[in-house]
Amino acid sequence: LEDPQGLRSALFFHQQKEDIMNKIILVILGCVLLALTANCLSFNADYKARFLQMYNMIHNKTNGYFNPDGVPYHSVETLICEAPDYGHLTTSEAYSYYIWLETMFGAVTGNWDPLNTAYSTFEKYAIPSHNRQPTNDAYNPSFPADFAPEGNHVSDYPQPLNFNCKVGLDPLHDQLKSSYGTTDIYGSHWLFDADNWYNYGVMGDGTSRNGAINTFQRGPDESVWKTIPQPEWETFKWGGQWGFLDLFTKQPAPYSQQWRYTNAPDADARVVQAMYWAYTFAAQKNNQSQIPADKAAKLGDYLRYSMFDKYFKTIGSQTPCGQQSDWYGGFHGLLSWYYAWGGYLQPFQYPWGFRIGCEYAHFGYQNPLSAYVLSKVQAFNPKSQQGVTDWATSLDRQLDFYAWLQSADGAIAGGATSSWNGRYDPYPSGTSTFKNMGYMDDPSYRDPPSNQWLGWQAWSMERVAEYYYVTGDGRAQNILNKWLTWAKSVITFSGNQVVGPGVLNWVGQPDPWTGSPSGNSNLRVQTSGTTNDVGVMSSMAHAFTFIAAKNNDTDTARLAQKILDTLWSSRDLIGVVADEPRPDYCGNEWTQGFNQTVFVPQGWSGKNAQGAQIQSGMTFTQMRPKYPQDPQWNYVQQQCAARQTPVFRYHRFWAQAEFAVATADFARLFPNGAN
Repeated sequence: LEDPQGLRSALFFHQQKEDIMNKIILVILGCVLLALTANCLSFNADYKARFLQMYNMIHNKTNGYFNPDGVPYHSVETLICEAPDYGHLTTSEAYSYYIWLETMFGAVTGNWDPLNTAYSTFEKYAIPSHNRQPTNDAYNPSFPADFAPEGNHVSDYPQPLNFNCKVGLDPLHDQLKSSYGTTDIYGSHWLFDADNWYNYGVMGDGTSRNGAINTFQRGPDESVWKTIPQPEWETFKWGGQWGFLDLFTKQPAPYSQQWRYTNAPDADARVVQAMYWAYTFAAQKNNQSQIPADKAAKLGDYLRYSMFDKYFKTIGSQTPCGQQSDWYGGFHGLLSWYYAWGGYLQPFQYPWGFRIGCEYAHFGYQNPLSAYVLSKVQAFNPKSQQGVTDWATSLDRQLDFYAWLQSADGAIAGGATSSWNGRYDPYPSGTSTFKNMGYMDDPSYRDPPSNQWLGWQAWSMERVAEYYYVTGDGRAQNILNKWLTWAKSVITFSGNQVVGPGVLNWVGQPDPWTGSPSGNSNLRVQTSGTTNDVGVMSSMAHAFTFIAAKNNDTDTARLAQKILDTLWSSRDLIGVVADEPRPDYCGNEWTQGFNQTVFVPQGWSGKNAQGAQIQSGMTFTQMRPKYPQDPQWNYVQQQCAARQTPVFRYHRFWAQAEFAVATADFARLFPNGAN
């Protein structure tokens, strides 16, 4: 009181502190607003730079990831045989990863033009236009398809069509026609010849790139090494008298010229997933109108065909020509292995069309985030009468499916079928069931077993992790907590490689589903061998990133970061790589590789578009006479002759994109790094 000047100084100092604090608060708020607006998001600078470097490597034309039409190849390398039997084929999977890559580029840069280019490319080449599916008006939803039982072995084919066997009812056709004003299907085919290597062309022209082809047609025992490639536009120009049709089905002559396509549901669901994130990021800067959410919603509307039994028969039917369904009795609500559709070509005198769902549901195909988006996010709600309801049902069904299939160890087992042996045989005694579907270790195929690949764990659980991150759903959290403990226990590091188990084997089966998880003490996973697949490990890191971000889990974030850093350290000039031994090229317990005999019925003869004479006793390579012209062919032959395993460093498009997207998401969710 005796020092008014000192008091005034103190008051002035207090005011200065208030001003400073207010400025700090404004700076913090400004940073928050900046994170939500400028360039859409805030990113860790180092990992953002890595993403952009990966993006530029993928888009550098000299690196060979795309064909001249902007279509992504399955891989840069041409000599590769897995689901696609040649590297410069492409898949709907590759398209979906292309769209996801451009989503993250838009998030990082605010430029959505490349995403729209990617979606337009997908729509132009992967989704058949009307002239490539011209006769859908002849389709009768009251009789979706003629019944053809599946064989246990490739040698069981062709299988006879049973015209007298009743099938179920298709409830989607009228909904979709009413909503979109067309009988055409808005869904992607799964396999294309990006360089016209097989010479079938587009619509039978023999010359154009990006024609739709197919391979797998002959049951669960048909590995890629046993397939007979054929065009999806069948005019009898190649093959035998009836093209390739009488290799697969048996019926009274004449066969009909036709077109047909097969959808891979996990790929279309991944497109929806990516477009949701694009819409979310763009909306933060009020640019959501630049994202074609309506097209993703439409894609999801048609994707519901994968939620039905193959012949729309009542779920749990165990007689091939007996029990029928009402309009929704064939609805299992899960993303199955495929759906397919087709129709006749002129001048066949009897107009017809077909549509089928699929009896096999594999956990690896499920996508609860896309189910959530299509049922809960208004911009992505399908137009059709039942679209939102079906996806809401599917969301709950998928989460229950994961819980039912979770082993005591935490890894997720295979799946289930609505048609035992593909013939509606009775379920074997003691088979565990989920919603009247029978448990299978390895749904759809067993050469090699469909659920031995670690990638299914990484791919599918990454989607669960994204769903959990977005919604906080406790059901997903419970599944992820148990899975995460197992997944972290099987990932190790060796130099600049990330290593996981090469084979997953399954013992026992889950308990019958009663509405809640039981713990499945009798269902176990056993691991053997190793894999250092860069795509699988990127996807693992991606899953860990979302779990860590939601749970504020520093240890898991550090593991994700270590995986990404290790993979980055093993890059070459065009992407991330690892040495990949391919013993199957020479022959292993499953195949004789390039010398594998392909079953052709005795007496059948025809010629394919590469000029091979197709006949009984021929090999995989004889059916593909262009393969010996490949630059890596002599290397493979020399290694096999010396009893050495060929080793490759592949640049699969999906794997490179997965690493890039996982890196961008880590940069976004951990702008200060894992610490």
